[in-house]
Amino acid sequence: MRDEFRADLQIVSQLLVDMAEGVRAAMRQATRALLTADRRAAETVIERDAEIDDLYRHVEERVCDLLARQAPVASDLRAMITALHVAADLERMGDLADHVAKTALRRHPSPAVPAELRPIFTDMAATADRMAVKIGSVLAKPDADLAAELDRDDDTMDDLHRSLFGVLLGEDWPYGVETAIDATLLGRFYERFADHAVNSGEHVVYLITGQTPPTSAG
Repeated sequence: MRDEFRADLQIVSQLLVDMAEGVRAAMRQATRALLTADRRAAETVIERDAEIDDLYRHVEERVCDLLARQAPVASDLRAMITALHVAADLERMGDLADHVAKTALRRHPSPAVPAELRPIFTDMAATADRMAVKIGSVLAKPDADLAAELDRDDDTMDDLHRSLFGVLLGEDWPYGVETAIDATLLGRFYERFADHAVNSGEHVVYLITGQTPPTSAG
């Protein structure tokens, strides 16, 4: 029975790693669509969002089945709780990539981001990608120190978010209200993507230590 439980738990872990890889790929493609008006990249992100949702459902189903059959306690119960929380955060990260892609598609064939903002969004995307890589790594091999690095990455994302608002609120902003609204929403999508990555990292720290971190991203 114990070996069966461990095998089932490994399946859940692999589903989470697959989700992390999926949301990373989704945000990378969504960013390409955003900055280069790549219609096909945007459509691919939107089409594949259902795959991430399916993985989320598979995690929920397997965890609920394990809870019912095995009644885990202590560290095993923590693993089940962590899986549910991380899966929810990853599913939301996939949704945020989907939002970026839909914004790019809505503005096609023009780029959704004006030239002045592309360096900021390029840096936001790079930060988001770095965080997604770390989430995949700590899910494949739990590492509290690596998970804790996500807080520093999130600080970088917050700084970029503030820089974006500095440009949008400048007196010389030439692109009008509609473009400013798009940029504001896009900035929020990347910022929230990072927040959910931090949440995932905190859940991994909880899994390893049994202690809830003192602070949590939004």
